[in-house]
Amino acid sequence: MKFESAIIIRDKTRLEQLIERFNSKAQAKFYIESSGGDFEYFELEHNTFYESLSKIKESITGNLKHKVINRSFLPTYIFTEKDLVLVIGQDGLVANTAKYVNGLPIIGINPDIERYDGILLKHAPSDLNGILKNVMKGNYETKEVTMAKATLNDGQILLAFNDFYIGADSHVSSRYSIAFNGIKEQQSSNSIIISTGAGSTGWLSSIFNMTNNVSGYYNSAKNDCGTTLDWNDNKLVFVVREPFLSKMTETNIGYGIITKNKTLKIESNMPTNGVIFSDGIESDFLNFNSGSIVEIGIADERANLVV
Repeated sequence: MKFESAIIIRDKTRLEQLIERFNSKAQAKFYIESSGGDFEYFELEHNTFYESLSKIKESITGNLKHKVINRSFLPTYIFTEKDLVLVIGQDGLVANTAKYVNGLPIIGINPDIERYDGILLKHAPSDLNGILKNVMKGNYETKEVTMAKATLNDGQILLAFNDFYIGADSHVSSRYSIAFNGIKEQQSSNSIIISTGAGSTGWLSSIFNMTNNVSGYYNSAKNDCGTTLDWNDNKLVFVVREPFLSKMTETNIGYGIITKNKTLKIESNMPTNGVIFSDGIESDFLNFNSGSIVEIGIADERANLVV
């Protein structure tokens, strides 16, 4: 594959978000410092990010054309097979980007190793020049990551790199019917979480931690509940959070493994405020209200992270 353009994906720094909120840097500084915060921390973080972004642009110049786009434009930006995708930010930005680039190689760059864990950001800005030379020669490897796919009965589709949230958009009961492995029942719960292998050490693990704590209180000889999948496993894990047993709702379906041949189907019974969002991005969602049916399965698309 011959790349012609580098598409740099970034998000606004926290300082930029503060300035937007308070209309000026001076007002943002006054608010943070009057509440006892350290405004210099935001400034240092902001400056470090832009230093890294400048290094990245310097490395690209002479190798490829480049364009910088903000995360908010990802759902509408049209990528081509000649685009090389560079993500500079935090791990969540890589997850969010992977859903929209149709399997294109992604180079995750950690702009601030002192602050960001960088589980998905394997490269430093200073490494990029050498990486680009290898990529341009076709001398590179990628790590494939299995993604989840939500398909609504009206044809809308949403992908997830880490996990899906399905439920109400506020702290009220989520009402729906759920069908899995030949069983169907009405449920009322907090929500349903569906996790990929990449997400199994995140939100899913916190659910298992809670389960283990409760189980351990009543049973000191318990076996820990938990599932950690490889990133490229053709499996997804779903968990129903806080299901409620009543005359109208059941709790028999609470956990399961989704495979290529075994999907999960959910029909909304929520008149309003039902949503499906992925990877913690609540602003990028599908409405999931009464009449909506979603099928959760393994996506044909794979994320490809340059290693």
